Amino acid sequence: MTRTFQAACLAVVLAVWVPVSAGATSRIKDLTNIEGVRQNQLIGYGLVVGLNGTGDTLNNIPFTKQSLTAMLERLGVNIRGQTLRTGNVAAVMVTANLPAFGTQGTRIDVTVSAMGDAKSLQGGTLLVTPLLAADGNVYAVAQGSLAISGFQAEGQAAKVTRGVPTVGRIANGALIEREIAFTLNRLSQLRMALRNPDFTTAKRIAAAINDYIGTASAEPIDQSTIVLTVPAKSTANIVKFLTEIEQLQVEPDQPARIVIDERSGVVVIGRDVRVSMVAVAQGNLTVTVAETPEVSQPAPFARRGRTTVVPRTSIGVQEDGKKMFLVREGVSLQQVVDGLNAMGIGPHDLITILQAIKAAGAIQADIEVM
Repeated sequence: MTRTFQAACLAVVLAVWVPVSAGATSRIKDLTNIEGVRQNQLIGYGLVVGLNGTGDTLNNIPFTKQSLTAMLERLGVNIRGQTLRTGNVAAVMVTANLPAFGTQGTRIDVTVSAMGDAKSLQGGTLLVTPLLAADGNVYAVAQGSLAISGFQAEGQAAKVTRGVPTVGRIANGALIEREIAFTLNRLSQLRMALRNPDFTTAKRIAAAINDYIGTASAEPIDQSTIVLTVPAKSTANIVKFLTEIEQLQVEPDQPARIVIDERSGVVVIGRDVRVSMVAVAQGNLTVTVAETPEVSQPAPFARRGRTTVVPRTSIGVQEDGKKMFLVREGVSLQQVVDGLNAMGIGPHDLITILQAIKAAGAIQADIEVM
């Protein structure tokens, strides 16, 4: 084989391998958040009107009746002491997220959820509802017609419900009235928080930033925080500086972990999970109980006796899967799972086996049970 041919083969191998390696990297934008650049949760209590008889029962839901009475009094209508029987009103909780740097006059989406025994919010209109943050101040005001994804229809003998008709959404239903003061452009130092804390990932992000800037401006202080000192040449426009930093590519690292949801039988396995040599035996015990009662009656013309039912029970026991198999040193957990699946082991038995292998100290990974 000539050197020219060898060089051509090497070039082909590199051309195939390089894109695969680059595909494992992620942008810093997808790995971190800038401290202070965040959403804030808002909540409010309001009334939805215009329902077609599917609202709260006022006699059963006192807070709806009190809210309706107080609202009408503010509008100059005095109904205290009167009997209210309307079914077109429902008390609701209104929630929204105030985006970072949300300015006055900007609209945001809101979610409306029934609190009482309303059957559906279909066709309803939310009345003016102040939305408060954790500090007790009003940051937005919501109002508008609801969009419901579910529905409910019923008759005297049957009822059909699809989706959740007691939860609705109003697109652009709230108007921001107060801004949260945060002057990003005046900061000389930024803190970047990792979405998945990891020491190795934090070090790689800091190294990528420093290589791009040319100075040691980024320093990881723990597994989830990186302190970034803004260079003097970039203090005039921090937004441009962050835009350039966010596009840098970094290969994130993660600890070996197995996530198990016992309720649904879902098992998620990290790529770095490894198994030491261990022997595993698993058996399924099946117990079958059959009831075949028989009728016992006396002989014809007998002076004594009566017809009775005599129980007859048969019990069978069968145990399957008595074989023991050996897991070799250093194999990936995916190979172990493939082998267990080939043996016909179900998800819940697989979860039990994984937990037992972990208890034996043969899995180099953390098991997180949801």
